[in-house]
Amino acid sequence: MAKTKQFTISIENRPGTVAEIARTLGSAKVNILALLGTAQGTTGTVELVVEDARRAKKALDGAHLTYTETIAEEHELPNKPGALAEHLDKLAAKGVNLNSICATAAKGGKKTVVVYRVAAAEAKVAPAA
Repeated sequence: MAKTKQFTISIENRPGTVAEIARTLGSAKVNILALLGTAQGTTGTVELVVEDARRAKKALDGAHLTYTETIAEEHELPNKPGALAEHLDKLAAKGVNLNSICATAAKGGKKTVVVYRVAAAEAKVAPAA
């Protein structure tokens, strides 16, 4: 298990919003490792895990984006049927309640990566423009 930072960005639900975030981070040479976006009506959120959290914070602040930064846990699991269920059953047996979860694997790859958040968020609001 590895600890990582997860950024949750509040967004307006409109075409191009996620592309703007990706462009902001890409221009700052920040590699996105995991991303989950959801929308509810006119707003939404984008949750991301990146390779360089310090550089990501600087880029997000520079773009005046509002986000929260939380600690997440990252696990590598075998890329096989049932591996995720087995891992999540162990967490449930320990009483761990997940606030968010994202998993990804390359087709044919030997490993899958699961990122989940269980801790309360520490708010970080971008400075006013």
